[in-house]
Amino acid sequence: MFANLRPAFGITLVFFVLLGLAYPLAETGIGQAFFSHQANGSLTSYGSTLVGQTWKGPRWFQGRPDADNPMATGGTNLGPRSEALVKAVGEQITQLKKEGITPTPDLVTTSGSGVDPDIAPADAYAQVNAVARARGLPAAAVRRLVAEHVQQPQFGFLGSAYINVLQLNEALEAMR
Repeated sequence: MFANLRPAFGITLVFFVLLGLAYPLAETGIGQAFFSHQANGSLTSYGSTLVGQTWKGPRWFQGRPDADNPMATGGTNLGPRSEALVKAVGEQITQLKKEGITPTPDLVTTSGSGVDPDIAPADAYAQVNAVARARGLPAAAVRRLVAEHVQQPQFGFLGSAYINVLQLNEALEAMR
């Protein structure tokens, strides 16, 4: 019996070292060497560009609303006939109008993940006048800033144009 265990233990040890230690260390090294920003969570001074942030008030461009818990990923399970969903969308519309922002569908509904960091250019342009007014900036300058942050579809045809709200707000903060 021990004669069969010795080779099995040896193979287990070899694969443990190769697949449990060497391979993960090599992957980590490659990630840090060539993709350091992404490997470390794409962090900036305000958060991660991969996760939607909560921005309050008309001084900031707003992303899509968070799901029930902004610290958890995942959208809501509320369907189109849900009274809670209708109420939440109504409250979001009222809040946006109070801030001088023209509500768009994406600005009043959560994304599938609940933490989408991007909005459509139309959603950003709907907020330009309110943001410019709140910050005392010319609307044309804010509109130009939005235009500079539009990311085109990948390869020109995969997906649709989008704007990362965190990067846009960081550039907005740098304008002052």
